[in-house]
Amino acid sequence: MGTMVATATRASRGRAGARRSEDARGEGRGAPRPAAPVSPLDRLVATASAAGCPRDQLRNFLASGYVPQPKQLEFHAAARLCDQPDGPDQVGFGGARGPGKSHGVFAQVALDDCRRWPGLKVLYLRKALKQAREQFDDLRRRVLRGVEHEFNRSAGVVTLWDDSRIFLGHFHNEADVDAYLGLEYDVIAIEEATTLSAAKYKALRDSNRSSSGWRPRLYATTNPGGVGHAWFKARFIEPWRKGEEAFTRFIPATVDNNAFLDADYRRRLEENSGWKLRAYRYGDWDIAAGQYFTNWRHEVHVIEPFQIPPAWTVWAALDYGFTHPTVCYLLARDGDGTIYVLDEHRQSKWLVGRHAQAIREMLARNRMEIGRLAMFVAGADVFARRGNSETTIAEQYAAEGFGLSAANDDRVNGAAQVLRLLGDERQPAKLFVFDRCAHLIECLPSLEHDPHRPEDVLKVDVDEDGNGGDDPYDAMRYGVMAQPAGSFVMRYA
Repeated sequence: MGTMVATATRASRGRAGARRSEDARGEGRGAPRPAAPVSPLDRLVATASAAGCPRDQLRNFLASGYVPQPKQLEFHAAARLCDQPDGPDQVGFGGARGPGKSHGVFAQVALDDCRRWPGLKVLYLRKALKQAREQFDDLRRRVLRGVEHEFNRSAGVVTLWDDSRIFLGHFHNEADVDAYLGLEYDVIAIEEATTLSAAKYKALRDSNRSSSGWRPRLYATTNPGGVGHAWFKARFIEPWRKGEEAFTRFIPATVDNNAFLDADYRRRLEENSGWKLRAYRYGDWDIAAGQYFTNWRHEVHVIEPFQIPPAWTVWAALDYGFTHPTVCYLLARDGDGTIYVLDEHRQSKWLVGRHAQAIREMLARNRMEIGRLAMFVAGADVFARRGNSETTIAEQYAAEGFGLSAANDDRVNGAAQVLRLLGDERQPAKLFVFDRCAHLIECLPSLEHDPHRPEDVLKVDVDEDGNGGDDPYDAMRYGVMAQPAGSFVMRYA
């Protein structure tokens, strides 16, 4: 939220003269002079510079009476990076409730983007029409109070002095998004982005284009949860966590980053419990409504790879697919029964020979030989004979040197076992995942309860691009349920 900048008071000439007289008398000579007071404006300029905001951007904001807070400044700096040919074209902002993300996005669009590039066409999209209208009008009044503009309330269009236009869009059902497809928008701002599916987000991205020389961009704000939780996390959160952002940027923020919200609002957020507390108060992307593995903690369960001691038991598990991906995990167990998921292979539309080669390479990365696996389990479908096929998938793997055995496919007990191994506040975790198992790390916290069978995990298909799905969980579950008895000495390659 913005507020008018207060000008710092200056020391009086009389006080300065008194100091000079004192120095002339020789008093206090050699003592350090007190630092000059820092004005709020100076602090703001320093904070903006540290965030990466260019001076002209800050001037655009201050000229209209909008003073960004530190996290808003980080968002504004990321938005300016979109100007660069190799910069991002999508910026996510927020995570928790109350950090001022809506205010920041509207200010970026109206006070910086449109000011620098007259004639921009902006789509400001929110889910519910009534809420969208109320918020849009509220943002317009606060952000544009010192800016020449016209507002067509019935059409939901703000026209700025330079002929830039901001269109209010809304969708009650996902089908409503189709009304905006095929049109051209220089900037798209989506509030509550996780209320959209991956397919609709992609469709909107196809409408984010420009013929004016402006580099198109999309701003997305949201809280954890919703139908789009998994794709938003994969697109924005995971690259941010890994420090591997290319065409996206994510700016995390919570209510603690908004100095203008009162203590009562913070207290109300603290009154939530379970997933709502973690999502709305703290912006935790490893939690969502209906989540099955609520005890998953990225900071606890995801660890850096290390060399597995020779005495540990090692085995593998596979979930086969063709259109769906084939997923294979290498697992290890220490002497205390703690399980480590060491490495991952995931690929669709490959024949068995290519998968087998990739699995051999995975073993080689971990300095292991095929013959030293305690067992290699797979789902029952690999043992089924398909049509007129002369060999089963299991027989094809056997020809590659991998002898598969049938996995325990008890879904309910498998889910219960994973829950137990993840631990909680009372029981330490006994299941850890190496950070190179990216698909499993994305999959596990996104899984939900089956509404028709709450003790089971809801089956999830891959999307049209082959992303997502519960196949990594199925393969890992097979491995957890296998747990070969005893231990053995592992030979290194």
